[in-house]
Amino acid sequence: MTEAGERPLAAESRGEAPGRGRLKGRRILVVGGGQDDRGEVDPPIGNGRAMSILFAREGGRIAIADRNGASAEATAALIEKETGSAFALTANVADPDDVRTMVTDAVAKLGGLDGLVFNVGIGAGMWLEGSTPEIWDRVFAVNLRGAMLTLQAALPVLAEGSSIVLISSIASMKPGSRMPSYDASKAALGGLMRHAGIEGERRGIRVNIIAPGLMDTSIGREATRGRPNRAKTPVPLGRQGTGWETAYAALFLISDEAAYITGQTIAVDGGMTGLR
Repeated sequence: MTEAGERPLAAESRGEAPGRGRLKGRRILVVGGGQDDRGEVDPPIGNGRAMSILFAREGGRIAIADRNGASAEATAALIEKETGSAFALTANVADPDDVRTMVTDAVAKLGGLDGLVFNVGIGAGMWLEGSTPEIWDRVFAVNLRGAMLTLQAALPVLAEGSSIVLISSIASMKPGSRMPSYDASKAALGGLMRHAGIEGERRGIRVNIIAPGLMDTSIGREATRGRPNRAKTPVPLGRQGTGWETAYAALFLISDEAAYITGQTIAVDGGMTGLR
């Protein structure tokens, strides 16, 4: 048998599997659906862009929001190239007015909303020594307050039976990023997720979390350049994940295949949290 790292990736892991109509007719807002290439010459696809493309490929109509409007437009163009339906919105989730406008515009242009993904996260301040109050507040304003503002605006207008997915990180479960503000804000998403699940339960609105592990994205590669031992982390499945693998987990939770799942966290991490 070949080593795990040499095993060929499945078509889903490569983003080459055909759509199966799993989200036909769904109207989905992906917050953080652009991509930060971090200067990579040939950047791998990120989680947000992969989710947006996959949801459209599966029949959904997608509103792509990002603070970088040009990047959101680029994601929409990729979807339209595949004959999917998408449009871009520019929004900074740290700005309450931006968030309200983002949700209002998505609902108006889609004719409603029955799926939401919050895929936003920043990190700063290495170790406690490097964590200033200003850094802490900025990270929490984006990672946690931004999620709260988005849920606050979206829950009242989401259709019955809708699904919400928050993208966290395995840094919420075990130490690793070396950034206290990032780890703490991503862990706090769990409390927010459970509360939103309670508010949504009477209308059948499900709220879940996906926690990616070491992923081969542009942001992941930048993190490895700053901390080279990251690349040597012993992942049980022998490799880093792809943005498509995060996207397929989100697809499951957004779809009716996960109709009886709410208040849960799914780690997409090659076994790091469960086996290490």
